[in-house]
Amino acid sequence: MRWTPGGLSSDVEDRRGQSGGGFGGGGLGIVGFLILLVVSLVTGRNYIGAYFSGGGATHVQQGAPRAASPQEDRSAQLASFVLGDTQDTWTRILARENIRYPRAKLVLFRDYTQSGCGTAQSATGPFYCPADQKVYLDLGFWDQLKQYGASGEFAQAYVIAHEIGHHVQNVLGIESKVRAMQQQNPRARNQLSVAMELQADCFAGVWARSTADRQILEQGDVPAALQAAAAVGDDRMQKMARGYVTPDSFTHGSSQQRVGWFNRGLNSGQVSACNTFSAAQ
Repeated sequence: MRWTPGGLSSDVEDRRGQSGGGFGGGGLGIVGFLILLVVSLVTGRNYIGAYFSGGGATHVQQGAPRAASPQEDRSAQLASFVLGDTQDTWTRILARENIRYPRAKLVLFRDYTQSGCGTAQSATGPFYCPADQKVYLDLGFWDQLKQYGASGEFAQAYVIAHEIGHHVQNVLGIESKVRAMQQQNPRARNQLSVAMELQADCFAGVWARSTADRQILEQGDVPAALQAAAAVGDDRMQKMARGYVTPDSFTHGSSQQRVGWFNRGLNSGQVSACNTFSAAQ
């Protein structure tokens, strides 16, 4: 992806040098639920239950702040660039429908920090909190993404664009409607969650289409994004964690679904192509 490293924009809150709180009920991100599942299976502690109940905080000790490496600083600058570009893109797209786009913030942190949705911890992965309209990201997640078989700058860009997709859902009122539907029909909670996540993937694809139209993309960028989408599919993550797959427990969608919806947004460049809820029905 063509971009020029620089400073961090005013839309970025850099908390990497700050200490945080404990582990609590923060919002789950792109692979947060499944990472908590892996941690629960490995440690024998029910972190998933603690998340949904909102209780039982487990405090984590943190050492003195460490200096950022040049590689980490570059990753932070890339995240800032992608954040700005995705938000500029959505400002233009929504303006066509006379919808004002309020800019989200990106919070960079290490290990854990406080969010409007509770305590954010690196183990939950990147996530968007609708309560404070901020995306929370521990840059160490990129190392985890490599372990899942996805690497490269555009793979990182896909993750950020996905989380901004959740902000777009919040701006359009989709997020609040889905949460209300989940409360009214708990049996459909997972199905609705999958539709939400796949729509955010499609929105990420819409942004990716804009980068292609503006000739920001380079050879290999789209395959990197598709590889990242496939890497965090529920089926792949469950297979890695426990050796088998239970589709009824999916909350983000299968690898094939995630790749398919990202491609739909990429190929169409249209928000109207991202109605995952009709597709789910």
